[in-house]
Amino acid sequence: MTAPYYKTIIAVPRAWSGSTNKLQAADILYISSNDTTALESYRSKLKNKVILLDQSFKGMPSFKADADRFTDEDLLKMANEAPPAQRAGNDKTFRSRIMAMRTQNAFNQKMRKLAKQEGAIGMLNTTQNSKDGTLFVSGDYANAALGATPDDLADLSIAVEDYMTLCRLMKAGIPVKLELDVKTKFYKDDTKGYNVLAEIPGTDPQLKDEVVMLGAHLDSWHAATGATDNAAGSSVMMEAMRILNTIGAKPKRTIRIALWSGEEQGLHGSKNYVANHLVDKATNKLTKEGENIAAYFNVDNGTGKIRGIYLQGNLAAGPIFSQWLKPFNDLGATTITPANTGGTDHQSFDRVGLPGFQFIQDRIEYNTRTHHTNMDTYDHLQPDDLKQAATIVASFVYNAAMRDQKIPRKPVSAQVAR
Repeated sequence: MTAPYYKTIIAVPRAWSGSTNKLQAADILYISSNDTTALESYRSKLKNKVILLDQSFKGMPSFKADADRFTDEDLLKMANEAPPAQRAGNDKTFRSRIMAMRTQNAFNQKMRKLAKQEGAIGMLNTTQNSKDGTLFVSGDYANAALGATPDDLADLSIAVEDYMTLCRLMKAGIPVKLELDVKTKFYKDDTKGYNVLAEIPGTDPQLKDEVVMLGAHLDSWHAATGATDNAAGSSVMMEAMRILNTIGAKPKRTIRIALWSGEEQGLHGSKNYVANHLVDKATNKLTKEGENIAAYFNVDNGTGKIRGIYLQGNLAAGPIFSQWLKPFNDLGATTITPANTGGTDHQSFDRVGLPGFQFIQDRIEYNTRTHHTNMDTYDHLQPDDLKQAATIVASFVYNAAMRDQKIPRKPVSAQVAR
């Protein structure tokens, strides 16, 4: 900010942001309405402007520590949760959030289209928790849907303290001037994503074609290096495979690791692996390769140690996993919950009826400091937690590979109800 006074603003461009092409000086255009019909009133006012949408975020002090672990009470509550099938249809909060996101996305697309037509330079955005120097940054999906190019308007995430400063100045009728310089390059030579797979072959003549899978996603957002999301999960799975290989494990079933691409854009790597290999597109039923999947285990919740496992409503797997966790109870891994954690690659397997699971992990700073932020760097990894997690994963996949039967699958009724 260069007027009404000089101030450095903490900012990171979002994915699919356009460029300013050079250092640009610009005035802010303050938009107080989020009604798509009201946007037309700003036509002819957008040229060479930086758009600031009205927000009413409040700065809240942090009375709790940034980092925490699950308490015994937290874990007991998780263990006593109702299965997802029993809760299906009652999650009005989730449905209302989806509707709000769709409404906001429609507004964002219309606003960006108008801003491009009118020659705006860029726009600013923030989140309530982008405070104290930590910015939560991902992608501008509305701009991506419009076919984003480097010539589009720049889209910057900024600190909430800076954002609210700008809002207060504009509400007070004090003009604000900015200088910004955003350089963007779009790589279009190869827009495919690539999964990385490796395996330890099975040795049992009857079971070697069956596969136990473990996986994590390899891609990350760009504001930092993606250490806890999800280099942590990838390193845990690689270490689990190293452990098994080092001890000379000869599993009955094949053990296959997958490091997925495109998870952050919508589970693309795992969804397409399932669609291309495990499901017959003509019948929508599992292929022979799909039928041979005994289980899939996933890690994607940061650097924290494993405290148990989510059953995803697969109650029949609970007693099996409870036995497998017993050797690690003294390391804090005790909890079996019928609930599910969403938004990661085990869901690609679960949604086609295969037994897919995500481990419960201590949150550490995941939700407060590292998940999709400019602070997600190596410095926030906890080596001892990751070693514990890798050891438990190695044990789980080995047990699944040596078990006489595959992990039970959910009843069809439960699969439909999720």
